[in-house]
Amino acid sequence: MKEVAERMQVPRALHTRFPVGLSLGKPKDPEFQQQVLQAAFDLLRASSGPVLQTFAETIASTGCEPLTCPLPPRLNTEVHPAVDESQALKGAYDRACKKNGRTSVGMQINAEEVPEAISRLVEIGAGESWDSVGFPEGSLYGTVQDIRSYYEELACELAEGPITPWSTEEWFYEQTEAGQVILHARRVMRANDVDPAVWFGLAPAGRE
Repeated sequence: MKEVAERMQVPRALHTRFPVGLSLGKPKDPEFQQQVLQAAFDLLRASSGPVLQTFAETIASTGCEPLTCPLPPRLNTEVHPAVDESQALKGAYDRACKKNGRTSVGMQINAEEVPEAISRLVEIGAGESWDSVGFPEGSLYGTVQDIRSYYEELACELAEGPITPWSTEEWFYEQTEAGQVILHARRVMRANDVDPAVWFGLAPAGRE
């Protein structure tokens, strides 16, 4: 996390914009991985610190086969598309829960509260302060993780074809209205100089 390295003034740090779990970037690409390692070791050449450099290449995609997962058409045009989307997908989430016998939703909110949480994120994206739209202190990260779990669990119910590692994450952030709302709210908070501890973890590193 670049902001943490800056705040702590660590002696040497290489900031990479790769998906979570891919510390060296591209899987099965030793040449690229060696470039990342060399960039990190090169920081040791500096005569004094702190030194913080950003690796030149950004990796947003994991290179997995894209997930084919149909999304519902608009049903309620009186609400934001992301809110409408989350409501329309509730049936798929319920089927996934029944099939699996469990859910990861519940860190901060339950499934019924997902649409309301998304509507609050829409407000943040419109410029409202995160702590004025109904998110208690320290709750934003857990809420977003619950939204993501809600979507990724129902995606496994709706997916057409194989589900590869990280494919549900890519589907959520790249294809759903809710994923786009979260990314936009994150960009707005960053632009407004909100403490990075509030917004950084709302999406994997490398997703803008």
